[in-house]
Amino acid sequence: MSKRNIRKVAVLGSGVMGSRIACHFANIGAEVLLLDIPPKEGKNRNAVAKEHLAAAIKSNPAPLYDKHFATRITTGNFDDDLPRIKDCDWVIEVVVERLDIKQQVLANVEKHRKPGTLITTNTSGIPIHAIAEGRSEDFRKHFLGTHFFNPPRYLPLLELIPGPDTDPAVVAFLEEYGQRVLGKTTVVCKDTPAFTANRVGVYGIMALLHLVQEMGLTVEEVDRLTGPVLGRPKSATFRTSDVVGLDTMVHVANGIKANCPNDEQNALFAIPDYVEQMVERQMLGSKTGKGFYVKEKGKGGKSEILQLDLKTLEYKPQVKPKFATVEAARKETDLRKRIPLLYAGTDKAGEFYRKSFHGLFAYVGQRIPEISDALYKIDDAMRAGFGWELGPFELWDAAGVETALNAMKAANITAAKWVEEMIAAGHSSFYKNEGGKRLYYDPASKAYKPVPRAEGLIVLADLPDSSVVWKNKAVTVHDLGDGILQVGWSTKMNTFGAEVIQGLNKAVDIAEEGYKGLVVYNDGPLFSAGADVGMIFMMAVEQEYEDLDMAVRTFQRTTMRMRHSSIPVVAAPHQLCLGGGTELCMHADKVVAHAETYMGLVEFGVGVIPGGGGTKEFATRLGDELQEGDIRSNRLRHRLLTIAQAKVSTSGHEAFELGYLRPGQDEVIVSRAHQLAYAKQCALALWNKGYTQPQMRKDVKVLGLDGLGVVYSGASNMHSGNYISEHDQLISEKLGYVLCGGDLSEITEVSEQYLLDLERKTFLELCMQRKTLERLQSIITSGKVLRN
Repeated sequence: MSKRNIRKVAVLGSGVMGSRIACHFANIGAEVLLLDIPPKEGKNRNAVAKEHLAAAIKSNPAPLYDKHFATRITTGNFDDDLPRIKDCDWVIEVVVERLDIKQQVLANVEKHRKPGTLITTNTSGIPIHAIAEGRSEDFRKHFLGTHFFNPPRYLPLLELIPGPDTDPAVVAFLEEYGQRVLGKTTVVCKDTPAFTANRVGVYGIMALLHLVQEMGLTVEEVDRLTGPVLGRPKSATFRTSDVVGLDTMVHVANGIKANCPNDEQNALFAIPDYVEQMVERQMLGSKTGKGFYVKEKGKGGKSEILQLDLKTLEYKPQVKPKFATVEAARKETDLRKRIPLLYAGTDKAGEFYRKSFHGLFAYVGQRIPEISDALYKIDDAMRAGFGWELGPFELWDAAGVETALNAMKAANITAAKWVEEMIAAGHSSFYKNEGGKRLYYDPASKAYKPVPRAEGLIVLADLPDSSVVWKNKAVTVHDLGDGILQVGWSTKMNTFGAEVIQGLNKAVDIAEEGYKGLVVYNDGPLFSAGADVGMIFMMAVEQEYEDLDMAVRTFQRTTMRMRHSSIPVVAAPHQLCLGGGTELCMHADKVVAHAETYMGLVEFGVGVIPGGGGTKEFATRLGDELQEGDIRSNRLRHRLLTIAQAKVSTSGHEAFELGYLRPGQDEVIVSRAHQLAYAKQCALALWNKGYTQPQMRKDVKVLGLDGLGVVYSGASNMHSGNYISEHDQLISEKLGYVLCGGDLSEITEVSEQYLLDLERKTFLELCMQRKTLERLQSIITSGKVLRN
C-alpha cells in the first residue's frame, strides 16, 4: 500500500457537490483549497467559490460537523490560483458533468501538479478512461474516479473507479483512507455505466415506476411498502425521488438505457408516460415545490401534504394505507426474520414484495461479473449509497435463495445461471459465517471467500458464537479478546427496559470478575433513544409512587455503576443517543462518539427533568467549571438552557459545545467501521495505565441561592413575556433547583448522592403533576414514540 499523507486537498469546482466535498475534508482536519471560475464582473475574483461555500455552510442538513471548521477552507479561482495545487496531496475535480469540460480542466491541472499527486474526478457516470485521454503516464497512474454520494457528509458511500492505467497501490491507499479517515464505505467499481450503486438503485426505482402501473398502486401505498418495514429509509421511494429530483433520476435512467444496450432489462429504463408528463409540467420534487407529493394550505390555513394521483396527475389527500401483511410483519423487530413474512404475504402487499424481489434478484444476479466480480460489493454499495439495511443479496438470503429461485421459475423470471449452479452444488446462501469470519460465495471459483476487512476491525456479526459470554432476550455480552467485553442491546429504537438494565449491570458484574474493561456499543442503526417513559407514565397515572421511585433509583444506580466500577467503561455511541442514552454515556470513563452522534437530554419536552443522573452530572460539571471571579450566571444559564430547550447535538463535535462530552477526555471518530476496535483500545489503555475504581465524589460545588435567584428571575421573565407556559416555568425552576443544589445559603460542596436524591425527588414530583400527565397523554394519543 502506498505510504502517503493527505494534509492538503484541492477541490476544483464549488457547486453543490464540490463545496460539500470541501466541507467534509475540512471535517476531518485537512487544509482545503476550493477553486472555481472567476466571475465575469466584479472585483472579487473569488466570488463564485466564496458564495457557493457560504451557501453550503448555511444549508440544511449542515455539511460541517462544526461551523468553525470552515476556517480550514480557502477559496480561490482557476485563473489566479490553479498553480497552488502544486502544494496539494490530492486534487479532486468536481466540475460540471461534461466530458469536454472535465478534460479541459484536467489538462490545466497537469501543468501545475507535482508528480505523484493523487488526481481524481467526481463523476456519477462519465467513463473514467475517456476523461483521462491525452494525459501523461504519471497522471494516468495516479488518476481514478471518486464518486461521492450527496450529501457527502451523511451518505457513507464512496465509489472508487480505477482507469486502465491506475496504479493498484493508489486504489488500495484510497480504499483504506476513505474508510479509516473519511468514514466512508469504499467500494471499488468497474468502469461501467452508472458504476455500481446507481446501476442497481435506478433499476429498482424504474422497476417500481412500472410496477405501480401494473398493480394499480398509489404513491402512498408504495412508500408504505418500501420504507422502514423493508429496512429502507423513511423517505422510501417517491419521497426520495422528490428530494433527489425527478429530472436527475430521469437523466441517469436515460444514460443507462443509452449506454447499456445489452442490459437484459434495457426496456425497463424507458421513462413511463406519466413520469414524462411530470417532467414536462416541472413536477420535479422539492426543487420545484411539487412532485409525487406537494404541500398545500388546507382548511383553516393549515398545511397539508397531498399525494399525486398517478392516473390523473392531480393531487389528493393521503389515506394512510394498511396492509395485513405489513401489520403482522412489523411485530418482528429482526429485519432478517421479517423479510420472509413480507415475502409470504397473501394480500396485495405480499404480491408486491414477490414481484419486486424477483425482479431485483434476477437483475443483480446478472450484473455479476459485469459491474462487479464480488457480490458483497453490490450489497455494500446499496447499503451505503441508498440506505438499505440489507443489500440485494442479503435480502435474497433472508427470503430464502432456493425458495425465491423456485418462485421465480414459476413466474417465468430467469435468474443468473451461476445462482442455479450454486444451489445445485449444495450451497444454500450467498453468505455464511465460519470460524469468526463472514464468507461470501464467489461465482468464479464456485467457492466461498472471506469478505475483506481492514486490519484490526471488529465486526460483531463476524464473531463466533463462542464469543458470547452472557445474553438475555435484549442484551448480548461479547468477549472481544485481550480482556475486554462489549455489551449491546437490540430493542425497538434500542430503548432501555428492565432486560436492558439487567444486562448492563450483568456486563459490569462479569467484567469485574476477571476482565480488564467494558465497551458499551450497539450495532444497530442507532445507539439508544433512551428509556421508554410510557411505563413511567402508567405508574404515574396509577399513583404507584414506590414503584416509580424504585425504577428511577435502579436506573440511577446503573448509570453510576458505569462511573464507579472497578474496570474502565468506554461508551461508543452513534446516531441517536437521547435521554437515558446520553446519561449512560456521560457516566462512562471515556466516550468514543461517532462523528454522526446526536446527543441530547430531551426529558423537558415530556414535562420532567433528566432522572438517570443527567441533571446531577450537569450540576457536577458546572461546579468543576466555576473559577474565582467567573461570571457564574452565564455558565449556569448555559447548562440550564441546554436541558430546558432539549438541545440535541447535530454532530459528535457539537456535543462538546453542549456539555455532553468532555474536552480532553472524550473523543470523536469519523469511521463507524473502526469505532468498536478503537473503543476497545481505549478501554485497554485505561486499564494498562493503572485504572483505579473512582470513588463517589463529595466535593461538588453548587451555587445554592446565589444561582437560584438567576433561575427564578429568568423563568419568571420568560413566562411574563409569553415565551413559556406556566408549567414550563415550574419545570425550569425545578431543574434550576437541582442544578444549584437546592436553596443552600451559599456556595457549598455536596456529594453526588445528595444531588442524585435531589434529582430523583424532583423527577417524581414532576411526574405527579397534572400538566405533565396531560402532556404525556397527549403524546401517547398522537402516536408519537415516547423516549426519555
